[in-house]
Amino acid sequence: MKNVRSVLSHLSLQPQFKSLRRHTCYRKFIQLLPQKFQRAIAFAYSDKETLFLALSHPGYKMELNYNRDLLKSVLTMLREHDESCREIKADKIVIFNSRYAAPTQNNEPKTDPKYHELSRADFLIRTEDKALKEKFEAIKKTILGNQDNI
Repeated sequence: MKNVRSVLSHLSLQPQFKSLRRHTCYRKFIQLLPQKFQRAIAFAYSDKETLFLALSHPGYKMELNYNRDLLKSVLTMLREHDESCREIKADKIVIFNSRYAAPTQNNEPKTDPKYHELSRADFLIRTEDKALKEKFEAIKKTILGNQDNI
């Protein structure tokens, strides 16, 4: 029985899925770059020996323009060392701002800020209404519970 990897590799070798191979090469290229450039590039594609890099934020454009030589050298090293990426060739690199940036995958845990309870729950309940008194008692318990959790 064939596993998923062998089926996908067979499909990607078909001529009609040539763009999938290129897409995986672009992803490898982006992963070889330093972390700050990985965050800067939303997606990449090539056309007529020109590599187009779409930026996730306009603030990265100047820095990537200064490092075009680094981008070209990483691309040539990828072509030399990876057999599947030999067909990617870029004489020119065009960097542009993208309106539609690819969603980023944040591996950072979402923070849930914790605040210390400032109330002391030592207020007096001066009401004769039983329902209202129960509500105030519930508020006191909540305050005390918040003080214990932090």
